[in-house]
Amino acid sequence: MLVTLIIVCEVGFWVLLTGGLALRYLAKMPKTGAAVLLCEPLLELVLLAATAVDLRGGAEPDWKHGLAALYIGYTVAYGHYTVRWLDGHAAYRLAGGPKPAGAGYGWARAVHEWKLVARTLLAAVVAAGLLQAAIWYVGGAADTGPLRGWQFTALRMTGIHALIAVAYTVWPKRAPAKAPLEAARRESSR
Repeated sequence: MLVTLIIVCEVGFWVLLTGGLALRYLAKMPKTGAAVLLCEPLLELVLLAATAVDLRGGAEPDWKHGLAALYIGYTVAYGHYTVRWLDGHAAYRLAGGPKPAGAGYGWARAVHEWKLVARTLLAAVVAAGLLQAAIWYVGGAADTGPLRGWQFTALRMTGIHALIAVAYTVWPKRAPAKAPLEAARRESSR
């Protein structure tokens, strides 16, 4: 049941996000769209409550509880960022807003990647904290090894993401070379 609820929460996230953005930009109802977008954290609260009830009901702590904690951690760290990113792109595509800036190249891209590492670290800390709370919640009556394993998984994900940021720092991404014809057009229009 918990895996199904995780899937329902993920699908619900995208349904609320799509619905909120459609209300904002297609139906021209920005306040209603914002209200729909603000309902998204309720999904995580439902998942958290269901996980606690499952554990309290005597379920053996396993991978499903760890996955739920990682999902909640990811949503806490990246949920608002994802909504803001998609909102900027929806405003550009559907409402004639300014084109959102990309991650950039060189040092700007490296800084962007390190900011994402900070978000991943936040996700890992939230997930590890929830897992630790679950370990204390079930007490010594159950095998909490799988929950501890998920704590290490959260830390490994942060380490891998940090390695990616190091790569962008050491070998910065270069801007693509402009096409000669495009550069000539710009020069002639000046």
